[in-house]
Amino acid sequence: MFSSPKTRDLSPQTVAAELKAHKILLIDVREPAEFAVERIHGALNLPLSTLDPATLPEAGDKLIVFQCAGGKRSAMAVERCQKAGHKIDAHLAGGIAAWKATGLPTASVDAATGALRDPG
Repeated sequence: MFSSPKTRDLSPQTVAAELKAHKILLIDVREPAEFAVERIHGALNLPLSTLDPATLPEAGDKLIVFQCAGGKRSAMAVERCQKAGHKIDAHLAGGIAAWKATGLPTASVDAATGALRDPG
């Protein structure tokens, strides 16, 4: 797991609770192909490879939280946004891997049928 001193690590349980309460805007910074195969229900996909802090969606009173596969790219997204003057500091520690390890559900594609399995 990668984090900088300016990055706040949020646990999967915290992110799940805050997402359910509509208190966060979860942004998945993985590439579109990764997002298409499996994602956290409710996350937006803004890949780190093309992330421009100037074009982040309006979050209103929600906290922006970045998420990736294991935590490295989401921490990099936090750092990129901070360098651009945003006060974003939170990411899902351990990424979607930590999310799944705690038993939290994901939306995924059934490889046999192509159907989306979305428990959210």
